Amino acid sequence: MKKIAVPSDDGIFIAAHFGRSASFLVFEIEEGRIVREEVRVNGQGGEPHGECHGSGPHGHSHGHNHATMGEALQDCEAILCRGMGWRAAEALKAFGIEPLMVQTELPARKAVEAYLSGTLQTGTGFCACHH
Repeated sequence: MKKIAVPSDDGIFIAAHFGRSASFLVFEIEEGRIVREEVRVNGQGGEPHGECHGSGPHGHSHGHNHATMGEALQDCEAILCRGMGWRAAEALKAFGIEPLMVQTELPARKAVEAYLSGTLQTGTGFCACHH
């Protein structure tokens, strides 16, 4: 059994930014299929959403405890996201979680299904903000 996490603000679509998402949708996979979905609240989330902008209420300095987020997702093998700072990516890798940047806006379930079928378009470019 493996698990794949996806940050989400609405429980449907992939959130624009990993660290500021309201929750994480965790999909449990068996025999290449989704068999269960769990919602985990992001205790670090709730900040303003949208694209990285380098300043503002979020501060972009060290507002998130990346290790805490890694611990909360340590039973997952991958996280599919649309935006993530390099510090968060490194923290996830330290927990053995592979961060993958999804290139298009998709519902979380469809992204996981595409990942499982090998058709998900991902990249490795992380946000250059001071996260």
